[in-house]
Amino acid sequence: QVQLVESGGGLVQAGGSLRLSCAASGRTFSSYTMGWFRQAPGKGRDFVAVISRSGGSTYYVDSVKGRFAISRDNAKNTLYLQMNSLKPEDTAVYYCAASRLPGATMVSLYDVWGQGTQVTVSS
Repeated sequence: QVQLVESGGGLVQAGGSLRLSCAASGRTFSSYTMGWFRQAPGKGRDFVAVISRSGGSTYYVDSVKGRFAISRDNAKNTLYLQMNSLKPEDTAVYYCAASRLPGATMVSLYDVWGQGTQVTVSS
């Protein structure tokens, strides 16, 4: 039911910051667990962060803890990923996704995906 569009990617130097946005259309945004995933060239799609329907709970992959922050504004139907202290290994296409299951961290548990936005971190 929901449709997702990511934005905010770009080229940044190591140590810099980017804020990704994911705009959702439809009436059921607040009914979904929302996650961010990323896919580096030649690699699979990996979990990055997840946020509960109300925004009260979050969980991150170890490699981004303390650097990334996931948030959502249900009134604006928008998901965010604030990325600080970026590293070259963060370079990937970043996807937002929606799941009907709480706390989902597996790609297979997500129902709807955005088109992706490229994040490139130079050294």
